[in-house]
Amino acid sequence: MTRSTIYRPEHDEFRTLVRSFLEREVVPRFPEWEKQGLVPHDFYLAVGELGFFGLRAPEEFGGSDLGQRSFLYSSIWTEECSRAGVSLGGAATHVNLVMPYILALGTAEQKQRWIPPMVEGRLMGSIAMSEPETGSDLAGMKTRARREGDRWILDGAKTFITGGINADLIVVVARTSDHDNRRDGLSLFVVEGTAAGFARGRNLEKIGLKATDTAELFFESVELRDDALLGEEGKAFSYLAQNLVQERLGIALGAQVSAETALEITVDYVTQRKAFGQPVSSFQNTKFQLATCRLEIAAGRALIDLYMLSHERGELTAVEASMAKVYCTELQNRVIDVCLQLHGGYGFMSDYRIGKMYTDARISRIYGGTNEVQRGIIAKSLGL
Repeated sequence: MTRSTIYRPEHDEFRTLVRSFLEREVVPRFPEWEKQGLVPHDFYLAVGELGFFGLRAPEEFGGSDLGQRSFLYSSIWTEECSRAGVSLGGAATHVNLVMPYILALGTAEQKQRWIPPMVEGRLMGSIAMSEPETGSDLAGMKTRARREGDRWILDGAKTFITGGINADLIVVVARTSDHDNRRDGLSLFVVEGTAAGFARGRNLEKIGLKATDTAELFFESVELRDDALLGEEGKAFSYLAQNLVQERLGIALGAQVSAETALEITVDYVTQRKAFGQPVSSFQNTKFQLATCRLEIAAGRALIDLYMLSHERGELTAVEASMAKVYCTELQNRVIDVCLQLHGGYGFMSDYRIGKMYTDARISRIYGGTNEVQRGIIAKSLGL
């Protein structure tokens, strides 16, 4: 219903491949994954075999070596999962956040050790930023790593970690020194899931995104070799700021497609559903509500397409990513609320897709930095 003009023929061919894979391999299994609370770890081997995890990775590591151009291909996965009403758990975090950190910051030995099995889906990655008492306040985190000889000792706890149950590698943000500026002194470490002193808590029960494992993680005197440090000591905040641009744009894209899908579902529903002897679509209120959704969605698509092309060129700013996240996630929640209302009582039933979309959508205004945080970033760009 809403056209995007940014994709080229090679992207369309890739979309056909992805859509076929999701319909064949994911859609039939997804209800069971939602009950289990996660995607089975061995399923990621099939995703790796399809090439999803290797889009950005160099050929020497088994990848496609697309670099920054991989973003539009990754975006197709985001769009097609949203349209099919499924997810691949922590796969997006693995390929769009964790692997880029290792590729950009890792030593030759680190990349050789971790990237090939990550491309294959044998090793799944997660990133541990949020803590029980800090939430979006990354600079306030309390997880610490201290040097002891040629080792690091890591202590702390993380929560709301996407893919944390399935993760074999966890990129952990920890404080390594104290400064007046709280953003200084944070470092990145790669912790392997078999490390002594590392423990996973429960798979957190959420109101939405049921098939995405979300964990509590605990680090008690975890001993790390010096080569567990990723990038330079004390530089984590600047690294995080760079990758959060893509994360927030990805969240915005998922929200945009979710709104588009909700509208398509609802137009179909109100056309077939009758009330007072006539189709629900014939009422003026229905027409005006859905017309408003349609034009707001068109504005969202224009914005997201513009910013996606900008990001593919490496030009998207943090402020623009924040604007995309705020606009598209709030659009998503408005549209889905309208669409659920037009479903009437059936919208509240769990076997109608619009109800699941409603609960799944609520997190989009929270994760990746709350929309309140995004507004703060936007306000700062105005000199306020």
